[in-house]
Amino acid sequence: MAKSLKQKAYFKGHWAEFLATLYLRIKGYRILAKRFKTKAGEVDVIVQKGDVIAMIEVKARADEMAAINSVTAMSQRRIMAAGDIWLGRQRDYANLSVRYDIIAILPWKMPKHFKDAF
Repeated sequence: MAKSLKQKAYFKGHWAEFLATLYLRIKGYRILAKRFKTKAGEVDVIVQKGDVIAMIEVKARADEMAAINSVTAMSQRRIMAAGDIWLGRQRDYANLSVRYDIIAILPWKMPKHFKDAF
């Protein structure tokens, strides 16, 4: 039986997030949460390195610009809202710096990490 487009997109998203978390671990980040969902929005991956918390949006696209451009202003607001909820649940959040990154998963290339993307 053939997979629907929705199933293929779901699998592709999980695969991209797996590759992103693997890449981030190699770079020394500690994975704190994956697919953190709230009514306000979702953060694909939340990581920490030192006193920096990074809220990561993972995009699998054909090129870097397509990945960056696919994170619209509305997407950014939803990611930030979900990130604020996650931070509010952390007892030491006042001591942490927060940034919002994008990781582009590109065909046959290493993932590209855009820090402070928005």
